[in-house]
Amino acid sequence: MSESAFSKLSLAEPLARAVAEMGYESMTPIQEQAIPVVLTGKDVMGAAQTGTGKTAAFSLPLLQRLLKHENSSTSPARHPVRALVLLPTRELADQVAQQVKLYAKHTNLRSAVVFGGMDMKPQTAELKRGVEVLVATPGRLLDHIEAKNCVLNQVEYVVLDEADRMLDIGFLPDLQRILSYLPKQRTTLLFSATFSPEIKRLANSYLNDPVTIEVSRPNTTASTVEQHFYSTPDDDKRRALRQIVRQRGLTQAFVFVNSKLGCARLARSLEREGLKTTALHGDKSQDERLKALDAFKKGEVDLLVATDVAARGLDIKDVPAVFNFDVPFNPEDYIHRIGRTGRAGASGLAVTLVSPGDQRLMGDLEKLLKRKIEIEPLEFDDERPRGRINDGRRAWRSEEDERPARFDERRREQRSGPASPPKDPFFDQPYETPQVQEPPAWEAGAKPASTRISANIKTKRKVAALFKSE
Repeated sequence: MSESAFSKLSLAEPLARAVAEMGYESMTPIQEQAIPVVLTGKDVMGAAQTGTGKTAAFSLPLLQRLLKHENSSTSPARHPVRALVLLPTRELADQVAQQVKLYAKHTNLRSAVVFGGMDMKPQTAELKRGVEVLVATPGRLLDHIEAKNCVLNQVEYVVLDEADRMLDIGFLPDLQRILSYLPKQRTTLLFSATFSPEIKRLANSYLNDPVTIEVSRPNTTASTVEQHFYSTPDDDKRRALRQIVRQRGLTQAFVFVNSKLGCARLARSLEREGLKTTALHGDKSQDERLKALDAFKKGEVDLLVATDVAARGLDIKDVPAVFNFDVPFNPEDYIHRIGRTGRAGASGLAVTLVSPGDQRLMGDLEKLLKRKIEIEPLEFDDERPRGRINDGRRAWRSEEDERPARFDERRREQRSGPASPPKDPFFDQPYETPQVQEPPAWEAGAKPASTRISANIKTKRKVAALFKSE
């Protein structure tokens, strides 16, 4: 199906104006197929590659159908929650909430976002004022439900976005609890980048005769992304990363690693080597994570080193490249990682550094992609230094940088001989017989404590008397 313009959707004037202001012209395939179906009120099970515009595919039709409830009243009772959007991560929830606000800015529909890692009081105050569209992560939403901060008995639409990721990180029990609070009569939309058997079971349990929309073969990568796999030992990965960034003239890039500790260490190492770098992983506070994302979006940071917490759904425009510093443990995460570049039809670069111990992970990835992956050798521009020296400062220098100074020092030692240790005059003095020491004054004037001591008893040593005998 060919792309069509948003003007053909017959959106309400406030929504059409917001879409025009955001520069939207043509719909993506998932938007073209999903929006008309959602407008009819049917359940949808949609699959599309990450970065193809799923947020607009469910947000715009929901807002269109909620306009009948629009009002300017200040009473919270006139603004109950009517649409609930559930997402797996805080960053993704915040991003979707910002998009919804932009779409609804010319309407009187209210929206809010709640997620963990932040104080509940501001979120509670916003919920008490009333919102029509609530964007949330499952854990924090349950906190507000138990605190009676929000009531979900008037929800008409539920969206499960990145549903496969929510199941991967163990949110199924939370989802079941949340869905039990909702009315039975509702429209449920499930969007996911991949359709696993678990996702299909979830859809069969909570969706009513859904319309299945698949705009691409499951588990495929975008054709606009140039993919390379380089054979690189673990010790050379940082050097390979710097060389590719320099050769390609990259201004920004995502760098994905598998662990939080590895993420923090790599970010510090790259920062020491002169690259503007920030880290994003689950051990950081929510405020730190939002600041790192904001700095990357503004171009203040060159490299965003992240775990898979940033692999899903983050929409940062014009990111030219993605590096897989580590081959992902879960092969499906590879699709989501490289989906951070080449978004909305733009071209992108995806580089994966493969170490000798990654054969099993690469085999799993080949099974998922259903093709043979060619691993290319990587030639370095300069010879690898044979060691690294820390002179006590933050900068690390190679042994080649230290070789001239060390060579000159050895030459001086060979000419002058080894330096002799400093002399101590005490050891140069001749041996002298120790003089007989005079008895101490207290011993000379001391009297025996008693004259009745037997002559056969001899004391081992003389002890000073503390008291004079009478």
